[in-house]
Amino acid sequence: MTAALDQVALDRLFLQARTQNGWLPTPVSDVELRRIYDIMKMGPTSANSCPARILFVRTPEAKARLLPALSPGNVDKTKQAPVTAIIGYDTRFYEWMPKKLFTHRPDMAENYAKNPALAEIVAFRNGTLQGAYFMLAARAVGLDVGGMSGFDNAKVDAEFFPDGRVKSNFLCNVGHGDSAKVLPRLPRLDFEEACALL
Repeated sequence: MTAALDQVALDRLFLQARTQNGWLPTPVSDVELRRIYDIMKMGPTSANSCPARILFVRTPEAKARLLPALSPGNVDKTKQAPVTAIIGYDTRFYEWMPKKLFTHRPDMAENYAKNPALAEIVAFRNGTLQGAYFMLAARAVGLDVGGMSGFDNAKVDAEFFPDGRVKSNFLCNVGHGDSAKVLPRLPRLDFEEACALL
């Protein structure tokens, strides 16, 4: 585990990878979606909380349920994408801890159950981490992604998570991107503008 990734891997995951705004009509298989999950689930979370919950929206009927919650700029690309993942988080993630995820410390689950505000923070933070792992895992298996925050969370939650346990965080289109629709890359902050050494 000490060897650095080669340039090809770094380019695929970060340096040449781009947010996609258009999609080719190439399908995404169940095998690919399962592979994404099997990779992303191995990323670290606090106390192995694993709060991310993913709903893969693929059929025209399911897309029709999602589209009314989207900002206008996200409608066409979501219609075109083979898959739109709703990246959510389980507000009661801790129920899995004593029976599977963190069995050596059952008191951890009790602490979260007694403190809903803390549980919400932990679920959102770690679900967001897992969403980032999701995007990198998709790139790692040869797919492209386009993350989106332009949507009405309350509408998505009412439509897809009506019991209130899972809440949506962000959306991510998945497939094979159309390179002709990639926007110019925007600048990033330099090390000195974003970091400090103490």
